[in-house]
Amino acid sequence: MTDSVPKNVLEKLDLLAKKPGVYLFKNRRGEVIYVGKAKVLRNRVRSYFQEHRPLDAKTAKLVSHIADFETIITDSEVEALILESNLVKEYKPRYNINLKDDKSFPYIRVTNETFPRIFPTRKIIRDGSRYFGPYTDVYPMRELLKTVKQLFPLRSCNLALTEESIRQHKFRVCLNYHIKKCHGPCEGHVSCEEYQKTIDFIVAFIEGKSTAVVEAMTREMHAAAADRRFEEAARLRDQLLAVQNFHQRQKVLDPALRDRDIIAIATEDGDACCVVFQVREGKIIGRQHFFLNGIAEEDLTAVTAAFIKQYYITREYVPFEILLPAPLGDEAAPIRSWLSDKRNGAVDLIAPLRGEKAQLLKMCDRNARLLLQEMQLQREKAQDFTAGSVKALQKDLLLEKLPMRIEAFDISNIQGTDPVASMVCFVNGKAHRSDYRHFRIRTKSTPDDFAMMREAVGRRYSRLKSEGQAFPDLILIDGGKGQLNAALEALAALEIAGQPIAALAKRLDEVFMPGESDSRYIRRDSSGLRLLQRVRDEAHRFAVTFHRSLRKRRTLVSELESIPGIGKARRDALLKSFKSVKKIREAGVEELSSRAGMPPRLAETIWRHYHPGEAGSGG
Repeated sequence: MTDSVPKNVLEKLDLLAKKPGVYLFKNRRGEVIYVGKAKVLRNRVRSYFQEHRPLDAKTAKLVSHIADFETIITDSEVEALILESNLVKEYKPRYNINLKDDKSFPYIRVTNETFPRIFPTRKIIRDGSRYFGPYTDVYPMRELLKTVKQLFPLRSCNLALTEESIRQHKFRVCLNYHIKKCHGPCEGHVSCEEYQKTIDFIVAFIEGKSTAVVEAMTREMHAAAADRRFEEAARLRDQLLAVQNFHQRQKVLDPALRDRDIIAIATEDGDACCVVFQVREGKIIGRQHFFLNGIAEEDLTAVTAAFIKQYYITREYVPFEILLPAPLGDEAAPIRSWLSDKRNGAVDLIAPLRGEKAQLLKMCDRNARLLLQEMQLQREKAQDFTAGSVKALQKDLLLEKLPMRIEAFDISNIQGTDPVASMVCFVNGKAHRSDYRHFRIRTKSTPDDFAMMREAVGRRYSRLKSEGQAFPDLILIDGGKGQLNAALEALAALEIAGQPIAALAKRLDEVFMPGESDSRYIRRDSSGLRLLQRVRDEAHRFAVTFHRSLRKRRTLVSELESIPGIGKARRDALLKSFKSVKKIREAGVEELSSRAGMPPRLAETIWRHYHPGEAGSGG
């Protein structure tokens, strides 16, 4: 073992189990910087700290930052693989290969309700709902949903439909029912079983299983015709023709009608783009692409394995065949076992070198390389623009040094209520959101923006001064001369002199500087001015968002606590269960009692508070 390894790490190495599991390396701040899996934890973790083991540059840098680690024992290597994928997705460690911006991609959600809804979402809620995606290209997803809505009559409302609420005639049908866009489950015009059949058709349709959809709809149509339900048979006939026409437009890639994913990965200068073509029943139903970071000094095998683990951890469906750009090496067996369990059937992982499958992979590879080049070109343009903007701003404001770090302040309140301040940070012309801060104003409840600005600036730089941290290259104040003077007073009280500071007024985008009676003249087309505007607008957005959240919560809290018998504990229980007043208002007595744990009498009181004069009790 090396002498540079922390003592606590050395002590833990002797206690490692000879079992499969996951290990998490942490830095001095306790941040997870790497997550890995091992067939034998003791052997794998200890290998990082062997004195004479040659390490590549990336691994050597990782080891130099390890201050602590923890392990999680699993029953098998496959379980370790799944856990590793989930932890990488959660922590996004610096030294792991990570999918970029995965959380921002939209999904199609099929809700887990008596009468499910289908809609796009960017948030995954583990409540039994089914998710399809993510879709890196939003347009095909919207076209798919548009086609689904044209073909199948589905509810688009967010009513809390239960058998009880339908039986009590709590809701009425809307226009969509009358124009045949919805079967009207809210009034019981369709049974849960019949509605679920439609959902099953849609799920198969989204998955690209056109043959199964056509066969099932054909059977339904013939059955309806045999029972002399001619109107229903005609509707099914029209839907059937629409489904057939939709899938005829898709390109046939595999005459054998096989389900497979084709994965290609293009790498260059530490960047990587992964493209996945989804082939269902021989037809291309979608293409997704992802950008990876953290691939420096990693070979194609390692990149491929890392991508597969992160990609399929969120997928509901796994095809029986996956074409890969490179063999998976030692990772092949556990990944194949994991995917086979997920599919409930065998999964072939193939890295073809010749033949038809190699040609398919080559086609995907061309797509990946083109997308990678586009990404690199866009990044170069953005870097040139931001670097130019920072230099232009230095020239516009006559600053001694480049304003590489800018901190901007804004105030938000309505006549002094719920006053807040925001501070946003831009580094090298780009938003640095981890350094964003917001402040609840303490000293003023009257609408005095100057005093509020004085407090926010004072609190921010009092802390930086006490902690000995570096000050920004430029402070930007959202406002005019009054707000600027308030900020200067706060800095003077802290005995901070010579700090570059400016104010940008909203009305005419005038820039004010200390010691200047008039606004500073800056060309309207200056990229430096546009950078100031972007920073100012972001500070305003951040302040308004925080203010609205406080105001909404205060209003919600006060409204709930006005109900007799509702104190802090029960208020919090209602908020945790229903999330909004609207959902509380729509809930019946039984739902209020079961979901939020309210006694029946109190649940009745809550319901009558929102339904004065109505007969019944909502259940």
